[in-house]
Amino acid sequence: QGQLLAKSWSSLFEGHSGAALRGPIYSFNGRNVLTDPLWPRRLAWHGSTPRGGHARRWDCQGWRSAGAAEGMATALAEGRLLAGHRHNCSTP
Repeated sequence: QGQLLAKSWSSLFEGHSGAALRGPIYSFNGRNVLTDPLWPRRLAWHGSTPRGGHARRWDCQGWRSAGAAEGMATALAEGRLLAGHRHNCSTP
């Protein structure tokens, strides 16, 4: 929609927990994930530490539907891309 989310790719990950998110975020099918009822949890899954490094134990890599693995994800309402918390990898 032409709205600036961040000044640059690297600015998404600078500082503590990355850049503050601005404006709506759209899915690949054009739905605003911040308001659309199809996105009830509104999480951004990233598998990263707050400084942008790989959170090896919390990235859902190798997860299977019957597993209890956890991965790092951020609630988009928090406004900080990498201000993540562990969530069960089975969370939709």
